[in-house]
Amino acid sequence: MDNQPLILITNDDGVTAPGIAALVQSMKSLGHVVVVAPDSPQSGMGHAITMNHPLRMERVHVFDKVEAYQCSGTPADCVKLAVDKVMHRRPDLLVSGINHGSNSSINVIYSGTMSAAVEGAIEGISAIGFSLNDYKFDADFEASSYYARLIASRVLEKGLPTGTLLNVNIPALGLPDIKGLKICRQAKAKWIEEFDERTDPHNRKYYWLTGKFVNNDHGEDTDEWALANGFVSVVPTQFDLTAHHAIATLNTWEF
Repeated sequence: MDNQPLILITNDDGVTAPGIAALVQSMKSLGHVVVVAPDSPQSGMGHAITMNHPLRMERVHVFDKVEAYQCSGTPADCVKLAVDKVMHRRPDLLVSGINHGSNSSINVIYSGTMSAAVEGAIEGISAIGFSLNDYKFDADFEASSYYARLIASRVLEKGLPTGTLLNVNIPALGLPDIKGLKICRQAKAKWIEEFDERTDPHNRKYYWLTGKFVNNDHGEDTDEWALANGFVSVVPTQFDLTAHHAIATLNTWEF
């Protein structure tokens, strides 16, 4: 085992989600796999961490011959706990997913799947987030599994630039129908959000988030273009949020 790559797997859909089962199966031939994932769905949690109540973690037997744990916290919590309390050495690779639904464009900001991968990159671990552009529980993960294994094997072989992780999105197509993969930039798109005001049986108001995704970025080098045209999108992503291009401008201001 010590000669094999050590691979940490997590997600935001929960330890029993079909997507993580597919990811575990695709990673088993690449190295020694350990799973630490949320005990319930944590979609949309972003990079939240648990600070005001205890975290629980327990061993589960969900995957055949794979060491696995479920955690009461967020995806980022899972990675932190795994690195500190579970792994016998620093993982060679962290893979997160396979998420039910796209994490392309601005969705990367809100994604628990991608935040887990970001946490891995912060820890100095090569990290990849995988998402399938299909929200159905019984989605077909064959193509996602194929590309997850392909990309993970290349990352294990080549490594990633310091401070960089990969955001990988797969179109909801059969494997023969996918045209290949493209290295892309994140599309400049956003959600136009509204809150539907409703009334509960006790006559108290509550609000339900609604909205639509709007992409006005027509570049053919974006993740949204790749997905719409049958390609797997691979976006190099970083956790350094500094707007480097703005530093020179701000230095001209008088304070």
